[in-house]
Amino acid sequence: MPVEAVVFDIGNVLIEWQPERYYDRVIGEDRRREMFSAVDLHGMNDLVDQGHHFTDTIYAWAEKYPEWRDEIRMWHDNWIELAAPAIPHSVRLQRALRAKGVPVFALTNFGVQNFDYATTVYPFLNEFDRHYVSGRMKMVKPHVPIYQMVEQDCGLPPETLLFTDDRIDNIETARGRGWQTHHFDGPKGWAERLVAEGLLSPDEAA
Repeated sequence: MPVEAVVFDIGNVLIEWQPERYYDRVIGEDRRREMFSAVDLHGMNDLVDQGHHFTDTIYAWAEKYPEWRDEIRMWHDNWIELAAPAIPHSVRLQRALRAKGVPVFALTNFGVQNFDYATTVYPFLNEFDRHYVSGRMKMVKPHVPIYQMVEQDCGLPPETLLFTDDRIDNIETARGRGWQTHHFDGPKGWAERLVAEGLLSPDEAA
C-alpha cells in the first residue's frame, strides 16, 4: 500500500545519542565502565522518557550515588553534549520529504523538558507535521499503546505509515501493528528505502 506518512525516530536517526562516548571523553573509558556498572543510568533516562521531570529525576539519582554525584549530574548539566551531533543526511531527508508534501511525524522516546531544550538547538525538530514524544504521552516504545495512540491521532491506516528506528524492538512492535518499517543503520540505507518507495528521487535523497 502506498505510504501516506513517514515516521522518524530521533535518537540515532536524526541526532546521535551515545552517552557512553561523552563519558569516555570526559572521565575516561575505565571510569565510565565502572560508573555504568554501578549506576543504571539508562534506567534513569527511561524514567525521563516516561514523563518524569528531567532535572528532578537526574538530580535525585545523583544523590542516591554520592560517589558518582558530579558525573551523574553531567547527564543533565551537559545533556546537549550527550545528544550530539545531528546526522545531516537524515535531516536533509526529513526536509526533502516535507518539501514534496509528504507528512512527516516524529515518534520518539524523549523527556518533556529535554525535548523542549533540544528544539532550541536543533531547529529541524520543530519541522515535523506531528510530534509523538513519549514524555508528553506518558508511554514509551516498544510498548503497543504508544503506536495505537499515533494511529488514533493521525487517522491513517497503519499499513500506510513508514517508520524508521535504530532499535529492532521498536521496529518489531510497529511491524506487528501492520506498519511498514525500516531498521535504521545509517542514512544511506534510509535514503535508498525512500527512493525505492517512490517518495524521493535519487537527487532529492542525496
